[in-house]
Amino acid sequence: MSTRQDPEAANAAGPDSEDTGSPGGTGSGDTGSGGTGGDTAGERGASAAGKVRAWCAGRLPADWFSAPPDIQVDREEITIVGTLPDPAAAGDSDAERAAAAEGRIRRFREETRNRRIEIAREAEHRFRRKVSWGVTCGPVTEMFTTLSVPVMTRLRQSERRVLDTLVDAGVARSRSDALAWCVRLTGENADAWLSRLRDALRHVEEVRDQGPGST
Repeated sequence: MSTRQDPEAANAAGPDSEDTGSPGGTGSGDTGSGGTGGDTAGERGASAAGKVRAWCAGRLPADWFSAPPDIQVDREEITIVGTLPDPAAAGDSDAERAAAAEGRIRRFREETRNRRIEIAREAEHRFRRKVSWGVTCGPVTEMFTTLSVPVMTRLRQSERRVLDTLVDAGVARSRSDALAWCVRLTGENADAWLSRLRDALRHVEEVRDQGPGST
């Protein structure tokens, strides 16, 4: 399966001229304009991820996707990736199937743009998180929008040398790029462990939400 980054997608540094919800907005792609209202501090925490996913799942039109969408949530962003039906009579070759999938993705993007902007505005106002969209169709996964968030950290010399080695070897362009590379590598090689850790955290959240009086 191939994953394509849409050329129109923008990061947090600037808006997407086509998909931004309002002129001069600071969001990326279809995210719309950021809301001024929102939840309490507790709802903005990690324990609210389940509520965010439930709200998004209930808000999305039932006929958009052929399966429940994959909804990922962190403190800054809600990423919604849905699955579109495979195009009928797409041909036998991989190239023909990919071309048909890309055509269906483009049609979905154009036909749902206004509705996605509306949903993104509501979600941003309610949860104070940007919304990113993407779809999978057959062998193609395409992200319409992404959000890049700066993360500050302090590193000891031995840790900085790791980043500098990656830069000197041409693996990364800068220390920040090298750090992002390390995070991606960890995510790829420790995916099963991270999945178990996320499942355990969800269980902790469920028990915490039930309170001490639950059995």
